[in-house]
Amino acid sequence: MSSRPSPTPVSLPRWADLCTTDFAALDAARTVAVLPVAATEQHGPHLPLSVDTDLLEGVLAAAGGCLEEGVPVYVLPIQSVGLSPEHERFAGTLTLRPETILNLWRDIGACVARAGVRKLLIFNSHGGHVGLMDVVGRALRARHDLLVYGASWFDLPLLDEQGQDLNQRFSAAERRFGIHAGQVETSMMLALRPHTVRMDRALDFASTSQERAARWPILGNGRSAKLAWQMQDYHPAGAVGNATAADAEVGQLLVQAAGRSLAALLSEISALPLSTLVDKPDFS
Repeated sequence: MSSRPSPTPVSLPRWADLCTTDFAALDAARTVAVLPVAATEQHGPHLPLSVDTDLLEGVLAAAGGCLEEGVPVYVLPIQSVGLSPEHERFAGTLTLRPETILNLWRDIGACVARAGVRKLLIFNSHGGHVGLMDVVGRALRARHDLLVYGASWFDLPLLDEQGQDLNQRFSAAERRFGIHAGQVETSMMLALRPHTVRMDRALDFASTSQERAARWPILGNGRSAKLAWQMQDYHPAGAVGNATAADAEVGQLLVQAAGRSLAALLSEISALPLSTLVDKPDFS
């Protein structure tokens, strides 16, 4: 008996697949451009440099099967090299200067605006980009009247199909301190690209921030003060978190949950009226 072929995955439409004449027919009030921003940087001794890019692509792919029909979304080329100076002392890491990233993302956003698209989501997978997204978004709003949102997959609601928070599957310590190549990222990589994961090199990488949290009530509380860190300051192997506890099934649940939330976010941005942006002050 021959098995039925697997269904072709539904992908979000690519900006680059449009013809130049297609843009005149786009609905400016509803169309959302997505700028995916990732990184190519070390992830300890057990994961490849491609983690942030792989996770971003996996979540985008998962969103493709969840997006409501008729929501106009177009994904710009993924930016796989970002701002990673905190990892630059580890071989293989690629990083750009902050001004390079700011100029690059602003220039891409300006191109989106020139094409007549008024809404942009900067979708991110790298913690080091969070501040940059704010700066770029405000600049594009001011200069090009773009309605811009920034979002990172790890800040989206991560609920399973029964509505349960998948974060509860991880210990409080892992959720707070396992921020790089720990249980979460290793699980997701086991789901997406298992052949690149070297579990024989995975460890429970304890973060030095756990020691500070235990000793210093203000300096170590994770909110009041922020250390200007390099990754080796947290752990000399370049990873933090219990990678040995990674599980491919949980990783797949995380990817799918992030994809569902991204699809919902895109639908909400598409529906958000352009009148959200106010042209100029009015004191009347």
